[in-house]
Amino acid sequence: MAAEIKQQGGSMEGERSGLPKPELIHKLEGCTDEVNGAVLIPGEQGVISISSDRSVRVWLLRDSGQFWPSVCHYMAAAVTSMSYTHSTRQLFVGLESGVVEEFSLARDYNRLDSTRVYHAHDKARVAEVVHAGRTGWVLSGGRDKYFHYHCVTTGKRLGGYLCNAWVTSLAYDEEAQYAFIGDYSGAITVCHLEQQGLKFINTLKGHNGSVRTLAWDGTRNWLYSGSFDCSVFVWDIGGRRGTVYELHGHRGKVTSLAYSGQHSRLLSAGEDSRLVCWNMETRRLETPDWAESDNCQLCNKPFFWNLKSMYDQKQMGLRQHHCRKCGKAVCDYCSSKRSTLTDRGHEYPVRVCEGCYITVTEDEKTPRANFFDTKHIVKHMSYDAARQLLATVGQDHVIKVWNVKAVLEGAAMTGP
Repeated sequence: MAAEIKQQGGSMEGERSGLPKPELIHKLEGCTDEVNGAVLIPGEQGVISISSDRSVRVWLLRDSGQFWPSVCHYMAAAVTSMSYTHSTRQLFVGLESGVVEEFSLARDYNRLDSTRVYHAHDKARVAEVVHAGRTGWVLSGGRDKYFHYHCVTTGKRLGGYLCNAWVTSLAYDEEAQYAFIGDYSGAITVCHLEQQGLKFINTLKGHNGSVRTLAWDGTRNWLYSGSFDCSVFVWDIGGRRGTVYELHGHRGKVTSLAYSGQHSRLLSAGEDSRLVCWNMETRRLETPDWAESDNCQLCNKPFFWNLKSMYDQKQMGLRQHHCRKCGKAVCDYCSSKRSTLTDRGHEYPVRVCEGCYITVTEDEKTPRANFFDTKHIVKHMSYDAARQLLATVGQDHVIKVWNVKAVLEGAAMTGP
């Protein structure tokens, strides 16, 4: 079946007039089952897609203005993840059955040749696959809670790590050979990979939901993580001080991240159908630790578990809240005000205490992100840095290709 490409010059809806918006270039609608991922082929009018119907398809734009599959290869099980290296034309796909299979894509894009099969995970869904071209390794994580990496040349397993929950995402620092393993519990495990084996380094904890997506900035050595808790965390790995910045702009689960080092912009998307472009050049502050207290730290009224103070003060206990600026434990009456705190990543108004509300400056409220409507729930994104194109895969089985050049180069930030 052909996939129709609608070149309508459309764009995502922006909340401000005059704001540069992503331009919709192609809309691929020929997929009949759930699409689990898509990759833009660098320098070509082509897309590689994987689907729950067990297919791996290579789509090429024809003279008729339609995408037709030049390759439609059916696997033994549903295809759940992939990694494509264009310089060597190596394609790695992970299956629902736990197998990772390597293919070689022909130069004319008309043939996929199977090269090797890696029995990486024991009958468990392969959640993520990453090909490390410099070292010749293929990294994979699955629902058996294992992370493995194999040598592409020999097919030999070089090492692995057992996480505390399903592996849901991977990122890799090729320069320093560090693997970042996100799991279903919200933790991120950091391991150093060597030819002789794996060394555990640390566990990053902060998310309250599954870590669905990871992105690595090799210039500043920052790790970006998107979670089902609707937040994006920025981990300063290179600083070695445990610095973490939080970005709160989504009202639904964050499912995909893409980072443009050229523009210092982070793109995030998720189940709220929003594409958020974060300005990562601006100064950001860490979210304060939340204080622990049995009484409101402003009015001293007891919280509902503080029975002694409730009896002494002869009043009902109150519910505990926290100020997003100072972190104090406060009651609802003492934190009735709301304000954006964009330097701390809060693009929507959040709870602040009475003392902090009057000290919030205009700079602290200046938007540091732009918001756009993708018109579909995004499951996966693929970014082509050379052409500044972005592919979004939706739950509606549609693949959209956007030109995001104007968005990434735009200096004005207007918020949601």
